[in-house]
Amino acid sequence: MNTTSRGTLTVPLLLVLALLASVAPFGIDLYLPAFPRMAADLRTSDTAIQLTLTMFLLGLAAGQLVFGPLSDKLGRRGPLLAGSAAFVAASVLATFSPTIGVLLVARLVQGLSAAAGMVVGRAVIADLETGRAAARAFSLMMIVSGVAPVIAPLIGSLLVDSIQWRGVLAVLAALAVAMLAGSAAVVRESLPRERRGTAGGGGFRLLRGRGYLSATATFVFAFAVLMAYISASPFLYQTVIGVGPVAYGLLFALNALGLVLSSAVSSRLLHRREPRHVLAIGVGWLLAAALVLLAMALLPIGATWLPVPIFFAVSSLGFVLGPATGIALDAVPGAAGTGSAVLGAAQFGLGALISPLVSLGDGRSAIPMAVTIAALAVVAALAHAAAPAKSADQTAHATEKVSP
Repeated sequence: MNTTSRGTLTVPLLLVLALLASVAPFGIDLYLPAFPRMAADLRTSDTAIQLTLTMFLLGLAAGQLVFGPLSDKLGRRGPLLAGSAAFVAASVLATFSPTIGVLLVARLVQGLSAAAGMVVGRAVIADLETGRAAARAFSLMMIVSGVAPVIAPLIGSLLVDSIQWRGVLAVLAALAVAMLAGSAAVVRESLPRERRGTAGGGGFRLLRGRGYLSATATFVFAFAVLMAYISASPFLYQTVIGVGPVAYGLLFALNALGLVLSSAVSSRLLHRREPRHVLAIGVGWLLAAALVLLAMALLPIGATWLPVPIFFAVSSLGFVLGPATGIALDAVPGAAGTGSAVLGAAQFGLGALISPLVSLGDGRSAIPMAVTIAALAVVAALAHAAAPAKSADQTAHATEKVSP
C-alpha cells in the first residue's frame, strides 16, 4: 500500500477541514438539551422536536449526493463556498422560526447546505493523501472535530437557561459564519482541472468494489450506533436515569472525550499498523460493548450503570471511523468526491432512519436504544468480515491514484 503524501495537507487546512466536519456534531448536539423547552415553546410533541433532528440528517444525506459528484466535475472550492453560504442563511432562518413547520424546513435546508463542507473536506484529504497517511489524517480530524461533541451539549445546557433555545441556534448560525470565513481563507483548490470528471461512470463502477463496500458499510453502521445513542441520550439521561441538564451535558461530554482520546491512540497506532488492522480492533471493541449494553438493559439491575457500556461503545468508534473512511476512499481513486458523497449519504441516511427507533419506548426505557445499538454493531462486524483479506481493491488501484 502506498503510504506517501501526494500534496500539502497543512495544519491550518486540517483544522478548517475538521471544523467543516464538526458541522454534524454541532448541528445535532448543540440544541439537544433544549428539546423539552422547544416542545413547550412551540406547542408541539417530543416526537416533532426529534423530527427536526431527522430533517437535518436527511438534508446531510441528500446534500452530499449533490455536492460530492459536483465537486468531482467542477472542483472542490466552488461547491464548498456555495454550500457554506447557504448554510449561513438557513441557520439564520432556523433561529427565527415562528412555528415547528418553518423550523423543520430550515433544518432540512441546513443539512442540505452543510453537507458541502463535510463531503468536500473528505475529498480534499483524498486528493492530497493516500494509504496510512490518509487514515491518519481522518483520525486526526476526528480528534479536532471531536471537540465539537465534547463542548456542544455542555454549551447548550449552560446557555439554554439564559438565552433560550433560539439563542442556542444563534450560536450555530455564528459557527456557520466562521466555517464560511475559514473555507474562503484557507481551503484552496485541490483537484486540478485535468483531473476533473475523469472517472465518469467509472467512478460508480469503483463504488461496487468489495473493498469500498465493506469499509463503507462498516463505517455507516458503526456511525449509526453513535446516532442511536445521540438521539436517545436526552431522554435516557434526563428521564430514565434522572439527571439534570448540566449533568447530562457533562456525561455527554465524557463520552465524546472518550471518542477523542481513542482517535488519538488510533492515529498513533496507524504509524505502525495498517488501517485494516486498526479497524479490526475497533469493530471487535464496539461489538463487545454493544452486547454488554444490551444485557444490562434487559436485566433487572436498574439504569444507573448504563453509562459505562455506552462510554466504551462510543469510545470504540475512534478506532473505526477514521480508518474505515481512509480505506473506503483509497478504494475509489479518481472519484473521491463521489465516493465521499455515497459514504456520507448512507451515513446520515441510516442515521435519520435510526433516530425514531430509539424513541419507541416513549423515552422511558433504555431497551429500544440497547437493541438498536447491538443490532447495528453486529451488522458492522459482518460488513468488516466481508472485507478483502489484503485490501485487494486498494492495491489494484494504487497506481492510478498516485498518477498525475
